[in-house]
Amino acid sequence: MNWIDLSDEAQLASIKQESATQPVVIFKHSTRCSISVMVKNRLDKAEQPDGIKFYYLDLLQHRNISNKVAEDFHVHHESPQVLLIKNGECIYDESHNGIFVEEIAEQAFAN
Repeated sequence: MNWIDLSDEAQLASIKQESATQPVVIFKHSTRCSISVMVKNRLDKAEQPDGIKFYYLDLLQHRNISNKVAEDFHVHHESPQVLLIKNGECIYDESHNGIFVEEIAEQAFAN
């Protein structure tokens, strides 16, 4: 997985713009949570789908950004959590053991 670090709130505006031309995923990760570590390992081992950008958000270092993500995309905070952004909106989110690259890709390219 080719992660792009999400470490500045200003990146959220860029993510919204990018999502107009390609799906964007935000993965919210807690390094202290064993489930989150397991999910990240699963994502790291998976083949990254073509045409989707993947952002990584370390919740412990950037809680303010996590709060802004929840606010901007109208989702309840969970950890671990993935949000799929298209056209500036969250069209899919999943948490904990429900996070799979195959499901993300299916949702990203569904009509």
